[in-house]
Amino acid sequence: MAETLGSLADKISIIQLKRYHMSEQLVRRDSDEAHRAQVNSRLKILAAQKKDLENEFTALFYAYASKKSAPKIYRQFKMYNDPKYRIVKESK
Repeated sequence: MAETLGSLADKISIIQLKRYHMSEQLVRRDSDEAHRAQVNSRLKILAAQKKDLENEFTALFYAYASKKSAPKIYRQFKMYNDPKYRIVKESK
């Protein structure tokens, strides 16, 4: 599984922001009924996406808690600004 609890929490927070700002569209005075209908449709999709992410988060959390799964740690190997990895060019 490529997801982590942190990445899922990040996606859930982004969905929440989208839902918040999309719901602001419902109270705009200059919007017509067609716009509000489109917004409601999108809010339903966002709610379903949020629920799916929350379910995935919960399942992963319980998999970690029950030791059925463990997070995989990916180490970063940065080579820039490290003199050990600089190629020394020979002077001619």
